[in-house]
Amino acid sequence: MTIQQQPRAASDQAMWESVLGLHAFVERQLAHILQRRHGVGLSEYRALEVLTQAESGECRMQELADHIGLGQSSVTRLVGRLDSAGYAYKDNCADDRRGVFAVVTDEGRRRYRDARATYADVLSSALNTASADDRFARAVQALRSAA
Repeated sequence: MTIQQQPRAASDQAMWESVLGLHAFVERQLAHILQRRHGVGLSEYRALEVLTQAESGECRMQELADHIGLGQSSVTRLVGRLDSAGYAYKDNCADDRRGVFAVVTDEGRRRYRDARATYADVLSSALNTASADDRFARAVQALRSAA
């Protein structure tokens, strides 16, 4: 590594740590409020979002896992919780017996619609709060200017 690369690497690391801290702060806010107001966890909300926005209201389990950043076993448990709550269910793929889909229910669509405004409000509020914190201000500014 050259001498010029060292300051960049240190700067990149500091920015990355800021992004990770910002992410943790925002995720805690979202998770807490979604659970309290709508009885869904953050992963459940995100799964309902993916399923609701899918053209047919269904998604292969592996694709759902990829969309929300979970492993296969975690998304299986997640869809199990959604199934228990009546928000989604598993369905076998007609074309591929090994394929399993997660399918959103009407109640799941309603729960997502009810929680969507809360998610947007809490996200904006958390970013506003974080922008006033010296640890996160640059990261928030960079995210908002990129959007």
